[in-house]
Amino acid sequence: MNTKILQDKVAIVTGAGMGMGAATARLFAEAGARVVVADVNESAGRQIVEEIVAAGGEAFFQRANVSVAADVEALVAAAVSRYGRLDVAVNNAAVTPDAKPLAEMDEADFDRVIAVDLKGVALCLKYELAQMIRQGQGGSIINIGSVSSFRPQPTNGAYVAAKHGVIGLTKVAALENGGHNIRVNAVAPGAIDTPMLRGALDAMKVSEAEYAPTRSLLNRFGAPTEVAQASLWLASDLSSYVTGSTIHVDAGYANR
Repeated sequence: MNTKILQDKVAIVTGAGMGMGAATARLFAEAGARVVVADVNESAGRQIVEEIVAAGGEAFFQRANVSVAADVEALVAAAVSRYGRLDVAVNNAAVTPDAKPLAEMDEADFDRVIAVDLKGVALCLKYELAQMIRQGQGGSIINIGSVSSFRPQPTNGAYVAAKHGVIGLTKVAALENGGHNIRVNAVAPGAIDTPMLRGALDAMKVSEAEYAPTRSLLNRFGAPTEVAQASLWLASDLSSYVTGSTIHVDAGYANR
């Protein structure tokens, strides 16, 4: 495979300061893309940019809260101002799931999760699609869902609703924009070894050895790079006839 399959493409990755987003930003840069690293955490985002540049890649940081329309509009504008266009976007930014049953739901917590994990994806799609349509040369957008997009989890009502919604947004965006040669797909990660997952294990007081077999047919956690590889394929011309689809990167958990 050509290791530079995104050569000269301009890509935005949201939530790129850590975990799957950081792995995606690094991998896209290795594949030749010019990467816009977006995150609310400025120090973390700038650190990823430094790593990419030190490895010979090209990237810059743009702070963005994806739940705020003005931030997302400015993010896309910054990419175009710096690099002249937008070819690829990975809408990965998300916050930690809620942790109460619906009968005890905290309204502020519900609103927080929906605002970032669902509305944030919708806002990103709005401005990314508009830019790609103006360019008239197509593009590829990848929305990061979850196994919770397909399998409900107790005490995660807002997160499950948001991630189900991400798949719905992906399908609508694909239907509306195929005529513009803009492909919109989703990736649904399972138990991926990220700080978010480690925090959840600590909260549950459960070890990796105990938890991994309950969430993976391979009896291990996935690596962030394994999710990034799926996004890379969807971003590239190798998936040129794929739109409106979801790739499960969950070691078979959705099939249990």
